[in-house]
Amino acid sequence: MKYVETTHAVTNQPPPLEDYDAYALDAALVEGARREGADWAHERLGAYGRVVGSAETIALGFEANAHEPELRTYDRYGHRIDEVAYHPAYHALMARAMEHEAHALAWTRPGAGAQVAHAALLYLHAQAEPGTCCPLTMTHAAIPALRVEPSLARAWEPRILAARYDGRNLPVTDKASATVGMAMTEKQGGSDVRANTTRAAPMGPRGSGESYLLHGHKWFCSAPMSDAFLTLAQTERGLSCFLVPRWLPDGSRNRILIQRLKDKLGNRANASSEIEYDRTFAQLVGEEGRGVATILQMVAQTRVDCAAGSAGLMRQALVQALHHATHRTAFGARLRAQPLMARVLADLALEVEAATALSLRVAGAYDRQGDAHERLFARGATPIAKYWVTRRAPQLVFEAMECLGGAGYVEESMLPRLYREAPVNSIWEGSGNVQCLDVLRAFQKEPAVAEALLAEIGAAQGQHPALDAALARLERLLATPSEHEARQLVETLALALSASLLLRHAPAFVGDAYAASRLGDARSASYGALPASVDAERIVARAWPAGE
Repeated sequence: MKYVETTHAVTNQPPPLEDYDAYALDAALVEGARREGADWAHERLGAYGRVVGSAETIALGFEANAHEPELRTYDRYGHRIDEVAYHPAYHALMARAMEHEAHALAWTRPGAGAQVAHAALLYLHAQAEPGTCCPLTMTHAAIPALRVEPSLARAWEPRILAARYDGRNLPVTDKASATVGMAMTEKQGGSDVRANTTRAAPMGPRGSGESYLLHGHKWFCSAPMSDAFLTLAQTERGLSCFLVPRWLPDGSRNRILIQRLKDKLGNRANASSEIEYDRTFAQLVGEEGRGVATILQMVAQTRVDCAAGSAGLMRQALVQALHHATHRTAFGARLRAQPLMARVLADLALEVEAATALSLRVAGAYDRQGDAHERLFARGATPIAKYWVTRRAPQLVFEAMECLGGAGYVEESMLPRLYREAPVNSIWEGSGNVQCLDVLRAFQKEPAVAEALLAEIGAAQGQHPALDAALARLERLLATPSEHEARQLVETLALALSASLLLRHAPAFVGDAYAASRLGDARSASYGALPASVDAERIVARAWPAGE
């Protein structure tokens, strides 16, 4: 009998999703970046969108996660070196991002839309490999804190803002560029950094820019091969902020002792570590006892990036689901053409568009800090966006994974990696309760913050009854804000802000659908349970025109 191969014909499988423009195909991102002042960055964002969507960059993301960082505490002669070795794919991803100024653009081109362009670049980069967003955002966010001490800013900024990547472990004076990490958390305190016990003693004169020696332990040090770290330690005058360089001014290694790397759920391409400071050289940034105020200038920036990065991760999960549903046939029709699947995809698309709009709106407020309304809005909306967008990511990625069925559950798909990555931005830089308490603190210190948020929401008043009802609820909640109702308050603010933005700026079929499904009587805990009036096909077509 003649053998005929019939058991392995490959049919009804989508083609690889690669070599596409992650920017041009994302209407919410293109429109949001332009609306918030970054129209000048359109070509730049398009160029990086093509890098992110390239087959080569996608492959690098898989490789960087397959080959995790390794700790090398000693060299072969027994000398302590405390180095982390990364796979070349990690370095290649960092190089792509830094060559496109994902870490620096907000500061090298300050003015209208600069923070928005940065947020958009980070949003795009998160779609290639979210783990490498951590060192990029910390490097970006270090600039405002360093500028508290001009001498440190002058010494470090030229290399921090360089549009190239230099991953070599050398003194910063021998390098073309530098990255900055952070080490604040201690095991006994977590988010309560005032409970930190790491001590700092002056080596000579006290004061900003002067030299100190640190002694203590940090439970989390992110990106431990950075060229410098911003950290917190106690002096006689209270908790203070310090810059800790990897190398000493004389060219020898600083005593940053890496105890171990964290074995994390996700974020595996990026190393996180526990470290010891043992007579470790550092320079004071700002006044002694003012460490929290100094470091918060960095934290405000990283929280915006947490929201933007999570929105980008959600976008990638959505795109994976949309691409699959466009090319996969079941029960005689394309998946995306089937009513129930179309409504799930449309609901995911609404979530991503809202997250994108809110993240870019907050970033835009940082570009317009000279305006009182924008400053107040940024103060309140930053923890709100960080709280809401980051915690929507895990559920959305799970639903996108289910759209692919079993194919979405295997490691050859990108979705398992995105699913493991999704919780980290909610936990990092203050978990949900910390963000809610920060919102209440903002209202207590500056009641005008609440007024700015209500004004922003109220700009769409009258455009949808569900938004009007939410605005009335918020006015009642804000009359006597309570810690007991903090999560309810912040969630309602996030939904109302997002609805207001989409009602004003997105097509009517998007804004109306979001307001009705998130604020109306038809609200559901499940994706896909949209009101009957929603035009799912148009929403899906807007989210993924490549499928038309």
